[in-house]
Amino acid sequence: MNKCIGVKLIEAEEMNLGDYNIFRGWTIPDNEDPKKEGYLVKYPDGYVSWSPKEIFEEAYRKTSSMTFGLAVEAMKKGLKVCRPGWNGGGMCLQAQFPDEHSKMTFPYLYMTIPDCTEGTRRLPWQPAQVDIFSEDWQIVE
Repeated sequence: MNKCIGVKLIEAEEMNLGDYNIFRGWTIPDNEDPKKEGYLVKYPDGYVSWSPKEIFEEAYRKTSSMTFGLAVEAMKKGLKVCRPGWNGGGMCLQAQFPDEHSKMTFPYLYMTIPDCTEGTRRLPWQPAQVDIFSEDWQIVE
């Protein structure tokens, strides 16, 4: 079999197995520990499940503490990202995917800087080493 890695944006909240069973209206099996820690997980298609804490935390990171690679994956999905502490409030990065009307022929990253004296600025952006290795990237709502 091939090894695979997945990237998807989900909603999750901490919930033990017993509370999950109550949430679903299920009876807790005698051989299960109702206090087992885990997460209630809601997928983009609306599917809801429960995941044990160890498995969940190995597979997912909060969108407030992402690696640069996960930030790039988020931008590929059309989301905006930033790092806390950037000089200007509202600064964010996005990916641009050229179409037949674009002058560019390959995707690129650009930064939006709002509230400049000239209005909103958008300019090409390239990461520094510190950005690449930081794990504090966030999705901008």
